[in-house]
Amino acid sequence: MSLEKQIMEEMKAAMKSKNTVALQALRAIKSAFLLAKTEAGAGGDLTSEQEMKIVQKQVKQRKDSAAIFIEQGRQDLADPELAEVAVLEKFLPEALSEEEIEKVVVATIAKVGAEGMKDMGKVMGIVSKQLAGQADGKTISGIARKHLA
Repeated sequence: MSLEKQIMEEMKAAMKSKNTVALQALRAIKSAFLLAKTEAGAGGDLTSEQEMKIVQKQVKQRKDSAAIFIEQGRQDLADPELAEVAVLEKFLPEALSEEEIEKVVVATIAKVGAEGMKDMGKVMGIVSKQLAGQADGKTISGIARKHLA
């Protein structure tokens, strides 16, 4: 079952159970999928990789918003964002631990022969593709920077 169909099923279940937080998060994903499909040059259908990127982007937006709200002392606004993150993360693959990410980064650095910060782009490109959906770019970047510096 494609991710889009899975989200539609979850949306139906959220409507039946009157779960407004889940419904709001799922509607946002559905809207993002629709926008991506109708973009110029999109071709009408999304690959599973594109769907995964959209879900990751939605999760990241909510986490960033929640962080800003918490920083400003607005826990009342951060809580719904974090609740939506929990709903959306069900559609992402299991996240890797920092140790597992570090192993991949170190192996990629050795494979590419990276020797410093000038090779950061090469390493990030390969590792980001390899760990798509399992690690965020910020974590990968931090670990790669630590090993390349």
